[in-house]
Amino acid sequence: MKLILSPFIFVISLFLSISVYSQTEEEYKVADNYTKQEVEITMRDGIKLHTTIYSPKDTSKKYPIIMQRTPYSSQPYGQDQFRSKIGPNEYLMKEGNIIVYQDVRGRWMSEGVYDNMRAYIPKKKGKQVDEASDTYETIDWLVKNVKNNTGKVGTWGISYPGYYALYSLLDAHPALKAVSPQAGIGDFFFDDFHHNGAYLLSYWRATALFGYEKTKPSDTAWYKFPELKSKDQYQFFLDNGPLSNLDEYYKEDNVFWTQLKEHSSYDEFWKSRGLIQHLKDIKPAVMIVGGLFDAEDLYGPFESYKNIEAKSDNYNTIVFGPWSHGDWARDSKRQAIGNVYFGDDISKNYQKDIETKFFNHFLKGSGTKDSGLPEAYVYDTGNMQWDSFEVWPPNQTTTKKMYLGVDEALTDTASETEVSFVSDPKKPVPYSEDIKMVFTPRKYMTDDQRFAARRPDVMVYETPVLKEDMSLVGAIQAHLNVSTTGTDADWVVKVIDVYPEDAEDTEETQAYLKMSNYHMMVRSEVMRGRFRNSFENPEPFEAGKKTEVSFELQDVNHTFKKGHKLQIQVQSTWFPLIDLNPQTFVPNIFKAKVEDFKKQTHTIFGDSYIEFSVLKE
Repeated sequence: MKLILSPFIFVISLFLSISVYSQTEEEYKVADNYTKQEVEITMRDGIKLHTTIYSPKDTSKKYPIIMQRTPYSSQPYGQDQFRSKIGPNEYLMKEGNIIVYQDVRGRWMSEGVYDNMRAYIPKKKGKQVDEASDTYETIDWLVKNVKNNTGKVGTWGISYPGYYALYSLLDAHPALKAVSPQAGIGDFFFDDFHHNGAYLLSYWRATALFGYEKTKPSDTAWYKFPELKSKDQYQFFLDNGPLSNLDEYYKEDNVFWTQLKEHSSYDEFWKSRGLIQHLKDIKPAVMIVGGLFDAEDLYGPFESYKNIEAKSDNYNTIVFGPWSHGDWARDSKRQAIGNVYFGDDISKNYQKDIETKFFNHFLKGSGTKDSGLPEAYVYDTGNMQWDSFEVWPPNQTTTKKMYLGVDEALTDTASETEVSFVSDPKKPVPYSEDIKMVFTPRKYMTDDQRFAARRPDVMVYETPVLKEDMSLVGAIQAHLNVSTTGTDADWVVKVIDVYPEDAEDTEETQAYLKMSNYHMMVRSEVMRGRFRNSFENPEPFEAGKKTEVSFELQDVNHTFKKGHKLQIQVQSTWFPLIDLNPQTFVPNIFKAKVEDFKKQTHTIFGDSYIEFSVLKE
């Protein structure tokens, strides 16, 4: 049976449900080295989950089981149909492990009803189920029924499969010894579809993947993507106007679109689906993996690690490289995000020296906490090198406040300056200079920000040319004091590395750009102003009143080199990465009308500051 390329190909490119490896000189064929078995494993409520098992043909020894549970299909289906590559990476595949893929409840060839981010039930009764019980019962069946297994199991996955790997830690089966959630969703109100309450409009097309339910097992896609004539994402969403106009493309049969519209604040619907709050007393060894330039899932990996670290006494490590979503599972020689090149063989070396070592130690080795791996292995995206830390964020830091001062300067002291700009929903600030109709954007995470710095509705503040290196590690805190002539507003803060004039181009540099004076975005985040005090209870601004808006930008490990400048940009629109704020308070922006969207004047006060953690010499 053929692998479905359209629309399934979008799933591969977006969520990387199937890891991609380069071909070796002598091609390794899974079918020559593994046998394949497809089984239906019955859950406590009678629902059968389709499970594919690849077992080494060499039966002279026993092997651990490494499993991925996925909503994106365990294709190809059929006993005689094989994946070209299996497992987390080619090294674990070639040295021999039992590799298992399972379609989660309600997806593809599994029975049942799919529930997007199914809520965890801590104390289940009778036949109550969640992804934890489905995982437990799957592992229990595997260790009892798959021949030549050692009784030790690991789980892994990237993006949504990473969420299911994270879920496997809850009520974990005793056989589960090693878990690697990679770019795992932690909470859908802060990952993927929302950032601090702002809706990620750029993910709108992905709603098709999660919203359409099926009634029986299917080996072909039952969902469909909206047909759009426009290839210009910015103009398409601008022309469509309020979010309610998008109902033309997703009707009531798209359950997820309905859920998004009906739950515009952080109510119990979203809270119950988060995993972060349940990550305590974890027993299996954990290695959290993520990309420092992952446009989809930064919140989940960082918050998962921090919560496990604070509330458990297990082996718990973190790896963050100079990757976009899922890059670490690829094998590109040159690692680059957009125009910025970071080095050679970064993903390959991670797979060989970190990921493989982690699974082997806990599934085939001693399994002690002394694995030989660092607690935190985080790439410095300015120095272009790996750093090892004993704790993350590291302790050897000092706090530095930089105020948004006079004449576009970042200063050490507050001032009484006030800077105002007009924010017009009809002419929003783009998130990139070259926006295309993509499934979800990626390269914007390191994109050149000169185009934005030259707009009148983007406020710019920067240091003088640095006379020595400055390394920022850990979270960044934005503390804005602002006002608006309206009653609602979004606030976007971007941290930017301004390159010197003599910066050289690389082969990744786009034809229309030069790296001379390149404005590399290092980190950025938005806060929907209505949620400044509570994500549960949105509240309007009082027009003209000075108001505090504080929020956290996700962690960085970036050295601003001598000769560079550190720049902060502040703006109020970021389109169509996020949806347009009407700038008039309405209870639910998904139901806002055309007349609600109004041009407003926003003011930033000189006692606003950005707080960094700076690595001590």
